Amino acid sequence: MSELATWIGRSETLGDLITPAPVRGLTATLDRDPGPVAAGTPLPPLWHWLYFLPMHRQSEIGPDGHARRGGFLPPVPLPRRMWAGSQFEFRSPVRVGDEVSRTSTIADVTEKAGRTGKLVFVKVRHELRCNGASDPAIVEFHDIVYRDAKKPGDVDPPPTAAEAGAWQRTIVPDDVLLFRYSALTFNGHRIHYDRKYVTEVEGYPGLIVHGPLIATLLMDLLRRQMPDADVASFRFKAVRPTFDLHAFKVNGAPQADGKTVRLWAQDHEGWLTMDAVATLR
Repeated sequence: MSELATWIGRSETLGDLITPAPVRGLTATLDRDPGPVAAGTPLPPLWHWLYFLPMHRQSEIGPDGHARRGGFLPPVPLPRRMWAGSQFEFRSPVRVGDEVSRTSTIADVTEKAGRTGKLVFVKVRHELRCNGASDPAIVEFHDIVYRDAKKPGDVDPPPTAAEAGAWQRTIVPDDVLLFRYSALTFNGHRIHYDRKYVTEVEGYPGLIVHGPLIATLLMDLLRRQMPDADVASFRFKAVRPTFDLHAFKVNGAPQADGKTVRLWAQDHEGWLTMDAVATLR
């Protein structure tokens, strides 16, 4: 941990142009009606994930499909990596045609003991700025968890039952949906498309549905129910993996304050898999 802690404070800045093709691709993937994507069109919340993609050379890719460790992210010596959650502030729109810079900083590295072994959490802060602005349009914290390989006899934590929502949509996570989202985000992580790898090496029962895809589907549910909603902040936490073996549901419930919307996902057995909250302006 003393070595991993030296990564805290490391920073990198990348640039990208908000082009329309990724917007059209995710629109189709989410099964939304196509429409014009003209310059100046604002990105829906979380769609900035379509940009600043990890363009590592093929020779730099590790056995799990991610870049080999020890570059920007610390070289955590644990085999399984998952997106644990994120927190966002949406301060101003990011629009098609914008030239955007993203400054990423390792905010923290911590070690914890879980019921199945050691866990290491890495928190990354991202700030997106548009067209040379000094103030960020989006501030994002990204929580990554690394864990030991699954061992015989490991017991999963007890699940939490999901509640009934005012809004609900059923999602079928077939291979095509997972492939298209991986392609749109240039995500080579093999747990999302390589069934032999994910079952035999990482010990999961099926392909894992991307955490960011589920979060995007939660925000998409909010947009379908409240098309004019202006989201100021959003946070989500992955509670339990979702696999491609069964359909799952995304749910939402506006809260009594009129400014908060609770959003969550549940698996085919009714167990909570992701918990989230959006705050409106």
